[in-house]
Amino acid sequence: MVNFGIIGFGLHAAKRLMPGFALAKNCRVTALCRRELGKAQESARKYEIPLAFDSAEALCRSPQVDAVFIATPNACHLQDVLVAAACGKPILCEKPMAINAEQCRQMVEAARKAKVLLGIAQVFRFEDSLAWFREKLAAGAIGEAVFARSEFSFRADGSHPRTWINDPVVAGGGPIADVGVHCVDALRFVLQDEVLRVSARQIAGKPGNVEAGAALLLEFSRETLATVMVSFRADYRTPLELVGESGVLRADNALTVDRPVRLELYRSGAVVESRTVSNEIAYARQVDAFAAAAEGKAEFPIPGEEGWHNQQILDAAYRSIKSGRAEDLK
Repeated sequence: MVNFGIIGFGLHAAKRLMPGFALAKNCRVTALCRRELGKAQESARKYEIPLAFDSAEALCRSPQVDAVFIATPNACHLQDVLVAAACGKPILCEKPMAINAEQCRQMVEAARKAKVLLGIAQVFRFEDSLAWFREKLAAGAIGEAVFARSEFSFRADGSHPRTWINDPVVAGGGPIADVGVHCVDALRFVLQDEVLRVSARQIAGKPGNVEAGAALLLEFSRETLATVMVSFRADYRTPLELVGESGVLRADNALTVDRPVRLELYRSGAVVESRTVSNEIAYARQVDAFAAAAEGKAEFPIPGEEGWHNQQILDAAYRSIKSGRAEDLK
């Protein structure tokens, strides 16, 4: 049994991580950290977590913590990873990995130097829905992928429990960074291909805030053109669609864990195959997979290098918004 400490016990930890740990088979939460000790102790009592800290280093040095899950705001990820690596603890870091690719490089190199495992929590790779898309495409169900489309929106243009989400200094970006990274990672995973070039346009947010929405065009190495549409101004929706030479794969809410997902294969405009899956155990699968890797029993499928690569694509999108041109991956 692998004992996790969660650094940054906010909305995401309460809403997503703890229900996931409750379903996990080989790990549990034994410690948490919040900036204020009183709030940390309050959360620990509520969720029956033995240890509460107001310092990431104190949590990482605890002998009752085998691995750490970093769920702090994006701007804090670099420092938290450096602290955990210095303490020799395996690290699962929430997406987006950092504010920019340079920070990701520092994180990867620190983990390598300390010889500790660094994974990135791209949880949708553990969904049955994304596995279906990947397997169907690889099996030739629609031929070569010509177009791909991934969208992700939710309302964060007004008050939001993550109070930092619209602050560019803390968040690093708006929906491109927050949920666009999920779309990018899902497309890379499903297509099993890499992005060469990015074009992007944004809808500006309020003065001093992050972007409110954006559209990205991703050019993949095998000539699939993919669009990513993200927004903080629309209800929660996560459609995914692959258009191939001989068919179409689609789902209205491929990237969701909250309700069943209907998956459909079209040929000649008609549904020829469909199934409904549930992604409710994706968070449990994620932490169990990391626990197995921390024990040396398996490889974690999303190492730090994958998060770094995703961040390079996000960085290219933000460069494109500023330059008005397509930007190559550095």
